Amino acid sequence: MRLRSLSKNLLLRVLVAIVLGTVFGLFFPEWLARVFMTFNGIFSQFLGFLIPLIIVGLVTPAIADLGKGAGKWLAATAAMAYGSTVFAGLLAFLVAKSTYPWLLGGHTAVDGLENPEEHALSGYFDITMPPVFDVMTALVLSFCLGVGITFVRGTTLHQGFGELRTIVMRIVEKIIIPLLPIYIFGMFLSLTMNGQIVLVISTFLRVVILAFVMTVVILLIQYTIAGVVTKRNPLVLLKNMLPAYATALGTSSSAATIPVTLECTRRNGVDGRVAGFTVPLCATIHLSGSTMKIVLFSLAIMTISGMPINTWQYVGFIFLLGVTMVAAPGVPGGAIMAAVAILQSSLGFDETAVGLMIATYVAIDSFGTACNVTGDGAIAAIMNRILTGKDGTLRNAPPVPAQ
Repeated sequence: MRLRSLSKNLLLRVLVAIVLGTVFGLFFPEWLARVFMTFNGIFSQFLGFLIPLIIVGLVTPAIADLGKGAGKWLAATAAMAYGSTVFAGLLAFLVAKSTYPWLLGGHTAVDGLENPEEHALSGYFDITMPPVFDVMTALVLSFCLGVGITFVRGTTLHQGFGELRTIVMRIVEKIIIPLLPIYIFGMFLSLTMNGQIVLVISTFLRVVILAFVMTVVILLIQYTIAGVVTKRNPLVLLKNMLPAYATALGTSSSAATIPVTLECTRRNGVDGRVAGFTVPLCATIHLSGSTMKIVLFSLAIMTISGMPINTWQYVGFIFLLGVTMVAAPGVPGGAIMAAVAILQSSLGFDETAVGLMIATYVAIDSFGTACNVTGDGAIAAIMNRILTGKDGTLRNAPPVPAQ
């Protein structure tokens, strides 16, 4: 209930911030708007300082947790989840590259989204907060430590990073999330006063519709593959997962939806032991819907901003995003909080672009979560087929991971 309340309250506050920022930007005096620009500058600096710590504090224990217990079945499930996540990102990239030239139309010629801290509006002062280390260092360090912990028999280091995860989570919950609507308010206030709000709204409404269509396409592909492997009707498998989809729409949380997802996978004939292993694991590492949304929205921002889109650089971003998404279920506000780091480091997003990503992602967060959760059922069905012998009995059943 706590996650559900948090997600709903955050969504409401973000929507209110967007509306108020747009309306107030029509008549706010410049001196007052600069107060919010000052806050936005400080908040951006603090967020930039915190991002490497978020990566180390969340990704390291998440990878360490994955290395315990299930042997090759863990590897098989993780490989399928990662492959599905990366595939969704690559498919979204191809669709965006082929449709944005005509879908966004004349918006591609706009001379970028100006950073309000550098142009028409600026803060009264700024405070520099350099991060302890850069984002790539944090990602490599998290991977090395997370994998390394799985080979260490002791529990001290694992427990220590678990406590670091708790500290990072408290900072995000108590500081970042409560202040996020103010930051988004200031950003949309600036966009309105700079005369850019019409461009932003008209562009992202089209991208949102495309994201909904892509959700259906991704789920049909996932369940077609599951249907071929299990030799069952994919539409029936997908229909049985609809209660999990609906629950995720209401909770915006893969973790909170686990009980319903488990029940739906059992309706598809998945053994309870397989479901109890794959569903909680995939709730942590399988984020195809979230990745698809991040790719679509980031490419839209790059398109209307006039930023260069290098295909191979962006493909590398998608593969990094798949790894970073492991931390996403533990971050209030969705996968976008975990993805901010590589959006800045790999794609060169500034404060305005990051703010737009956060605002648009949170606004339809539940739809990405619903796609993630529903896709978990396809992976569970495939794993059940792999683990089931010709005589119909379960062989080498994996242990249920500790929650």
